[in-house]
Amino acid sequence: MPTPTKQSLGWIGAGRMGYAMAERLAKGGCDIAVWNRTKEKAEPLAKYGAKVVNQLEELSTKDILFVMVSTFEDVKEVIGKALASGRGKPKMVVECSSISLDGSAELRTILRGKGVEYLAAPVSGNAKVIKAGKLTFVVSGPKAAYEAARPYLDMMGTGSSYVGEGELARIAKICHNVMLGVVIQNLCEITVLAQKAGMPRHAFLDFLNKSVMGSMFTRYKTPALVNLDFHVTFTPKLLRKDLDLGLDAGREFQVPMPLTSLTRDLLQQMIGRGMTEQDFSTLLLMQAQASGLELKPENVQVGDGLG
Repeated sequence: MPTPTKQSLGWIGAGRMGYAMAERLAKGGCDIAVWNRTKEKAEPLAKYGAKVVNQLEELSTKDILFVMVSTFEDVKEVIGKALASGRGKPKMVVECSSISLDGSAELRTILRGKGVEYLAAPVSGNAKVIKAGKLTFVVSGPKAAYEAARPYLDMMGTGSSYVGEGELARIAKICHNVMLGVVIQNLCEITVLAQKAGMPRHAFLDFLNKSVMGSMFTRYKTPALVNLDFHVTFTPKLLRKDLDLGLDAGREFQVPMPLTSLTRDLLQQMIGRGMTEQDFSTLLLMQAQASGLELKPENVQVGDGLG
């Protein structure tokens, strides 16, 4: 994969998501330097051509600085240290973490004061999606900055969507995750209904996934629903947070969201029962309990549609 331009890249954060994203850029031949709080987690990237640095300050002079860390406090800390070196400053920061609308706006103000362009670029996907080349970005900020960063965003997945100025990408991500909650609840309801009527879950989901109603998401969640393997991709508490953000936005913009509100209450019931440590698709188990059905793994090999 050829390097789209000769810009130098800095990368902060080599967790499950950040590592997989930086790996795609390094394998694509980009000039990329990576910092992670625990350096050992980033060091395997060196074999793909990335430079793993010891100090955040070493990233201060890169053309584009990408950030993929856990919380807004982490974002502020790492960007602050990177810009405090006195060596220089990046032309642009592309922030991919899941941070709030207010946090993103605060970061934009801080960077504008330092003459650094800023793109909000949250993602849809997880490490497995990234490895399959199917990560997507939603981006907001200056259009010219987006065009400069776009080749690198495209290298990390299937492309990006520019939705406008300011923090609109954060709103788009909230809307995306609201749909995630409503769709998984509905998918659990119909899967339990099909089974209680006499169908194996894998047979029903095979039909659904081949139909016009099937999607990358329904296919991706099929192994969990069939074999009850609820390893975490997204926790119930994190999904509840995003549904709350969606409902807050609905109030702000005076948009009724009855399905979101009901889904949030069902998720809260699940959390209240202590079902918090596995994937959010454990909603299936609560739906089955409410339906008088005891689920067992079907132990059928089913694909997730990713590769």
